[in-house]
Amino acid sequence: MKRVLKSPISQIISDKITYKSKGDNSKLGSLLLKEQKGFCAYTEHYIGFEDANDTEHFNPNLKDQPEDNYYNWYKVKHLPNQRKTNSWIEPILMPYAEDFEHRVIYNEGEYFAKPDDDEANNLIILLDLNNQKRVEDRKNYIKRRRESINDRKLQTDIEIKKYFQDKIDNEINSISYLRAIQEEFGIDIWNMIPEL
Repeated sequence: MKRVLKSPISQIISDKITYKSKGDNSKLGSLLLKEQKGFCAYTEHYIGFEDANDTEHFNPNLKDQPEDNYYNWYKVKHLPNQRKTNSWIEPILMPYAEDFEHRVIYNEGEYFAKPDDDEANNLIILLDLNNQKRVEDRKNYIKRRRESINDRKLQTDIEIKKYFQDKIDNEINSISYLRAIQEEFGIDIWNMIPEL
């Protein structure tokens, strides 16, 4: 999982947009999706036009509470959101933490944290990041990208970066697992993806 960037100058904050339990949250959802460049905060899959998705409250205990705010809201695909464990765990690492990617460590399709880092370990558990199927899907995705790169005889960093840029430009819905791409291929995939 990649760190989710949150901006103190977000339009959500400046326009004082709030989540409405029994109201229209389409503007909030659209702005969150725009900030996330169209990707699910949890799965790192592209959220397409026909994909069911939710405006997620990372800490569900804050929903409908005065403390619920922009930093607790994320755009996520519906099914992974439903699979998130119902048991809130504390302490927990927030997805926007600046040191997120130093504490939630990617290695060959799985995520790890230091044994004494309860916050990061609890996040991995809460979001079920190492679910066997998810790990297998991440590994297979990277394997297919490597095979495609090898079939094209791409070797240099520039060639590999161009391969991913072409995917972004022509079939962005084929891009998934941003953190895995970043770590496995050594490219800053996030900054290659255009703003929505």
